Amino acid sequence: MFTPPKSMWTMPAIVRMQAERNGSRPFCTFHDGQSFTFQGLDDETSALASGLADLGVGPGDRVSAMVHNSKAFLLIMIAVHKRGAIFVPINTELKGSFLRHQIANTEPRAIFVDAELRPMFDAVDISGLAIETTVVIGGDAPAVGATRRVRYESLLGTPAREKDIVPVTYRDVCMIIFTSGTTGPAKGVLMPHAHCFYYALSAMRATRLTDADRMFISMPLFHGTALLLQFYSALLAGIPAHVVKRFSATSWLDDIRAAGSTVTYAVGVMPEFVFKQPPRDDDADNPLRLSWSVPVSDTWGPAFEKRFGLRILQGYGMTEFSVPVWGDPADPLKAGCAGRVMEDFFEVRIVDPETDEELKPMEVGEIVVRPKEPFVFMAGYYRMPEKTLEAWRNLWFHSGDAGYMDPEGRLFYVDRIKDRIRRRGENISAFEIEEVISSHPEVTQCAVVGIKTADAGGEDEIMAFVVAKEQGALQPEALLDWCCPRMPRYAVPRFVEFVTDIERTASGKIRKQALRDGGTSSRTWDRERAGYKLAHQQK
Repeated sequence: MFTPPKSMWTMPAIVRMQAERNGSRPFCTFHDGQSFTFQGLDDETSALASGLADLGVGPGDRVSAMVHNSKAFLLIMIAVHKRGAIFVPINTELKGSFLRHQIANTEPRAIFVDAELRPMFDAVDISGLAIETTVVIGGDAPAVGATRRVRYESLLGTPAREKDIVPVTYRDVCMIIFTSGTTGPAKGVLMPHAHCFYYALSAMRATRLTDADRMFISMPLFHGTALLLQFYSALLAGIPAHVVKRFSATSWLDDIRAAGSTVTYAVGVMPEFVFKQPPRDDDADNPLRLSWSVPVSDTWGPAFEKRFGLRILQGYGMTEFSVPVWGDPADPLKAGCAGRVMEDFFEVRIVDPETDEELKPMEVGEIVVRPKEPFVFMAGYYRMPEKTLEAWRNLWFHSGDAGYMDPEGRLFYVDRIKDRIRRRGENISAFEIEEVISSHPEVTQCAVVGIKTADAGGEDEIMAFVVAKEQGALQPEALLDWCCPRMPRYAVPRFVEFVTDIERTASGKIRKQALRDGGTSSRTWDRERAGYKLAHQQK
């Protein structure tokens, strides 16, 4: 499998390489009928780069994009890179203080906004921030506040000028992607070109992409999984890709059939939502051979593979260090098994989270990572030096994730360390409790956290937030009757609260810190107060 020399580890270089190799071959198609070829991607982004130059965007400037999955999103990103500037994708669900934090942190020279997202953007006070231009996509651009407004479509007609293409190297920072912010304000990860390139290279290798493959992208492009593991790996491999606006469990399989896609990525709750769709006799009649999905449970993973006639591939990664651990499509599926370390690029250890001493195989500790190759790792958190120093301790990046290595050198992900609940002398995985509750036929979603109470003796009590299919149909007693025979006594939740929805980040992660902070309420059912007696429990 071809690996370009390090001098070409930049997205503009790969775009140019594939334009020369593949020319007018179709590359990317979109849900709204738009498309571009490999040559077209190079040509259109060069023209847009000249449009950015006319707006005053230059090397080192930040350019944000609050844009849905679309052709425009990808053209903007590559054009920004061709100007030597830094691309900052923004979660399209953000509003209010969450949105302002990311804009204020990066202070972009220009920001691109979908017309339908303007109400959320316009409601944010950006006075005092050094934003010169707002570019509106798909609508009018009346001036608001102190910033200049232009229509995106007006930039597309700019004649491409070779002098506007700024030479960049694999060492240059090209992107800032914000972390999910589950435990505090979102942090902007400074990503060099080599960092982004490794995402694509490792994905291309691990999924064994060939000329026969076609990529299906339904996750948001502002997330590294869709943008770098999927789009960039398809670009690097020179294979077609199809992008839909958003994931839909009901149309997922039909969309994949229509696109003829062989490889997709479905993470977080996505595969479970697909699996919970009513089975059809033709579910296995599809072109897919592989889905990269994490986390995977034994309760649905093997059945998912059999039902849809594909393999599930796992891995382990974070925005800060991409994906240093990948599974092997030839290995049998095992829940939690991320795979083996890409040892030509990374070192990974399991250490005691208090002492940083390395642990033995099968001992659960914190996953720490460091690179072997320069610049394939983040360059820090933008304008958050104290957070950068906090993460890098004893020359290792501390993930905050719990896991262990088996004797064969395979990494098993267990949970976020802060999700490991300490109760009755036992360390308990919130993920494992959630798997049992989610398997109840009347449950659609759940989240489990440990909370402090006055009578817990300094340890945690377990609280479950549950979304039922039919409000009022499932009672707390019935839910615990389901839990007792399926989990250890110490893992059965004390508190249950039925909710209509559970807030998640764009990457599918539950915002658990908000649940912990909220604690119990008048709506919370307490089994001890109710006098519920645990029965049929396993030891």
